[in-house]
Amino acid sequence: MAYLYAVQATIYKSTGSWYAAKTEAGDFLQARIKGIFKKDDDITSTNPIAVGDEVTLSLEQDEEAAAMITGISDRKNYIVRASPHGKHKKHIVAANLDQAVLVCTVKEPRTSQGFIDRFLVTAAAYHIPAVLIFNKMDVYKDKEMEKFEHWKTVYESMGYQVLLTAAGAGAGMEEVQAMLHHKTSLISGHSGVGKSTIINRLLPDLKLKTKNVSGWSGKGLHTTTFAEMFDLPDGGRLIDTPGVREFGIVDIPKTELSQYFLDMRPFLPNCQFNNCQHLDEPDCAVKDAVEAGILDMERYLSYVAIWHTIEDKSY
Repeated sequence: MAYLYAVQATIYKSTGSWYAAKTEAGDFLQARIKGIFKKDDDITSTNPIAVGDEVTLSLEQDEEAAAMITGISDRKNYIVRASPHGKHKKHIVAANLDQAVLVCTVKEPRTSQGFIDRFLVTAAAYHIPAVLIFNKMDVYKDKEMEKFEHWKTVYESMGYQVLLTAAGAGAGMEEVQAMLHHKTSLISGHSGVGKSTIINRLLPDLKLKTKNVSGWSGKGLHTTTFAEMFDLPDGGRLIDTPGVREFGIVDIPKTELSQYFLDMRPFLPNCQFNNCQHLDEPDCAVKDAVEAGILDMERYLSYVAIWHTIEDKSY
């Protein structure tokens, strides 16, 4: 098959076989991947192309024909999770991100600090700034507000942005819109925390858009395991990632985990041993900081819990 010309485009949706690509002119095209990508030895993930990737499309003059993805630009970053096809395989969730946003709740249902910290560790490992949105503040009482204020203090002290919203009532959404403005943002969160409510506030016609583009992919595919990107009305792009709630720590050795706990970093050079794991070692500056109340105890317990879940690949 002869292709007559090529255009640059961005991947907005992938189901593994077909891709929705938006050209620089603003047109959406169906695209398929050129077979050579699937055989590239440098690609170790189950999906060589992901949402957010900048690609080259080769097209025929016939506008009804599908485009072929013949090139992919270097990524500035990407984020992965364990593949649904096996825990020892990787799946690229999204590429070329400006930030990763986690929607949390202190109540109905309460998001565990362990889950928050796993998300932040993953973002830090892939050099992606992270933002926390605590939703459902309209159901918080004094006890929950105290918990939120504690978490806000802990995470803001590390440089993370922390927002408080009641998306159902629209409260706090101006701050969310400002945070997303002109950025490509991944958004995630457990079921029930109100992620969909936030997205519908930002994109009130999202259901209509979803309905309009549903025909380009094959029926019966489990599309909830794939990310999808949407343009925000005031500038910026939002990547909805239902599968991100299954994040496991991927490709982070036990010996490097503490590097991705941003609050631990200042203390690491002061440990007696340069390979200190901050568990049972003597003269550990991290444990000393925890005991002195300088480091948050719950954060340290998150570190220990995550450390024990990482497979030891040193043997």
